Amino acid sequence: MKKFIIAAATAFLTFAAVSQVAAQMAPTGYPSKQIRLVVTGTPGQGTDVLSRLIAQRLSDRIKQTVFVDNKPGAGGNIGADSVAKAPADGYTLLMATNATHAANSAMYAKMPYDPVKDFTPVSMVGSLPMMLSAAPNLPVSSVRELMDIAKAKPGSMNVGIPSTSARVMLQLFNQLAKVELFPVNYKGSGPAFIDLFGDRIQLTIDTVSASLPQAVAGKIKPLAVTTGKRFEAVPNVPTMAEAGVAGFDLAPWNALMAPQGTPKDIIYYLNAHLAAILAEPDMRKRMVELGIQPQSSTPEQLGVFVESETKKWGDLVRQAKIMAE
Repeated sequence: MKKFIIAAATAFLTFAAVSQVAAQMAPTGYPSKQIRLVVTGTPGQGTDVLSRLIAQRLSDRIKQTVFVDNKPGAGGNIGADSVAKAPADGYTLLMATNATHAANSAMYAKMPYDPVKDFTPVSMVGSLPMMLSAAPNLPVSSVRELMDIAKAKPGSMNVGIPSTSARVMLQLFNQLAKVELFPVNYKGSGPAFIDLFGDRIQLTIDTVSASLPQAVAGKIKPLAVTTGKRFEAVPNVPTMAEAGVAGFDLAPWNALMAPQGTPKDIIYYLNAHLAAILAEPDMRKRMVELGIQPQSSTPEQLGVFVESETKKWGDLVRQAKIMAE
């Protein structure tokens, strides 16, 4: 263990030193023109807002314009495919998501790109914790109490599901908690909350950013967040693992990707600047306000993470029998 700790510390210090040098030394001739950051969502959505923040900060640091290009459609596949087929020169980047690089491979019968082979990882950007919440009148104040009722009265609990990610969270919850809560699908957070307030459903799973205003107003009871660590925006809400569902650690995420074959010096240059941006106190504060936990990584760490997430999300999507419409 001692050797492992020393090796890990050495690797981290080496990466930190390399990152500092990379941030100061731009690859020869790069960047000499605008950089396009493709976002697979529509303007105003969470990933779009985050991407515009990143683009502005990156523009300021590298003294070259980074602009957001929205290419929504097919669960993100249209935008991701456009980057996969773009020149590998560092001038086209993708704000990848758990959909484009983990879940979609299991949801779509045919994918236009390979999320692992067609991209070069740059860095993680952040995770978007989700939260399990209960209706105010439901007689539970913890996940353990919820599980006790669900086991004592099978089939009595319905969960509002406003997104595919929420459905995947429920699938994992049912597996690990060994209960059967039933999904009720909604087209967005608003209708799900309305039915939760009216006691037509008992629970909902949604992003912290969507749930927090309702919790502050006393309209819902937060029970647990889905990440392995507590989220800065709701520090008093326990994790699923802390609440009694051992092994639960899953959340939507964003990461920066480039086309496969993009030169390593460009990848490390971008990685270093992104790490610096995510470490800025005001940037971290703004991201947390948006419901995003800042999280940088090395390109290698992101590559391992994506392979792991592809299996995790893929297995849960198939078990829940979720297919793209």
